[in-house]
Amino acid sequence: MLCFIGLGINGYSGLSVLAKETLLKCHFIYIERFTSYIDDDDIRQLKILLNNGNKRTQIVPRWFIEDARSIISQSKKNNVAILTYGDPFMATTFIELYVRAKKNLIEIKIIHGASGISALIGEIGLHNYKFGRTTTIMSDPMSAISVYNILYENLRLGNHTLILTEYNNNNENDFFFLDPAKAIDMLLEVEENLRYKIISEELFIIVASRIGKKDQNIVGGKVKSLKKIDFGKGPHSIVVTGHLHFTEIDSITSLYPNIDPPLDNTQFFKQVAVTMLEKYLPKAKDALRNMKSYLESERNSSSIINEQYKEMDNVLENAEYYLSDAESFFNQNKLELGILSIGYAEGLIDALRFQKNINPWLS
Repeated sequence: MLCFIGLGINGYSGLSVLAKETLLKCHFIYIERFTSYIDDDDIRQLKILLNNGNKRTQIVPRWFIEDARSIISQSKKNNVAILTYGDPFMATTFIELYVRAKKNLIEIKIIHGASGISALIGEIGLHNYKFGRTTTIMSDPMSAISVYNILYENLRLGNHTLILTEYNNNNENDFFFLDPAKAIDMLLEVEENLRYKIISEELFIIVASRIGKKDQNIVGGKVKSLKKIDFGKGPHSIVVTGHLHFTEIDSITSLYPNIDPPLDNTQFFKQVAVTMLEKYLPKAKDALRNMKSYLESERNSSSIINEQYKEMDNVLENAEYYLSDAESFFNQNKLELGILSIGYAEGLIDALRFQKNINPWLS
């Protein structure tokens, strides 16, 4: 039998009676702390409990769980337990192992523990159904781009965003926690490059550290305030608030310290499509007027009126229709259609630009 046992968020002291009884019946017990951190004191107390019961316990690295051949083999004839922080199936690693064990017809026992994610959301007082996609920011700068895009999509829908920060257990005594201040700086750097205008010094965030521990800490405030704080040892998480219900505002101001009052960050949010339409629609209208003016001047200075001018008038007329459509789509919030219409109009204007060798886009 293979047992998946969640330690919960309170460590050894939060281990259920059922979990302890199950562990004492297992022949092999593997403790993992690469998906999330289990502190040394909890490890020590677990070993005291299990060694007193003459149980073989072992802290295992990531590769051992991901390879899983020994675990699968042992589980066919013995009771094997894998002990994890929080709830075991919050990590895809253990879902994959669960599936492999099922395919090998191994009996399974699952003892869930309190999830750090659900506990964090509850502790900060936000409505859990208003959270969008959860993401993790790593120390690799490319990770911040992915997080930035997910944050954009969540804010677009008015949702809160939970950003987990990197935790890395390279070996039994080497733990790395990405500092929230560093994570914030990385996202500000992405903002400088992409300029969607979703992250600024005024953005309101909540930083939660060591949830479930005696020294847990939660603090809210603007980016410019929180990036100056030393948050200490991890694990850490960052929450970017979306649209705030008045009960959520009450929770934020009542449950933990805030350097700045809570803000609804959607007030700063503007969709990229809106920004594009606001930028390119006026430019296209100016280019259309400039092209019309140029052709009118050329026509007046010419003694010959031919069919070519009529054809160019038709081209500009169609461009004008497209820009009118773009404006209508913008007002109807059909943003993609608006951008497409501007593109058609610009194409017609540029066709005449290259034919006449002039640049109507210059103001």
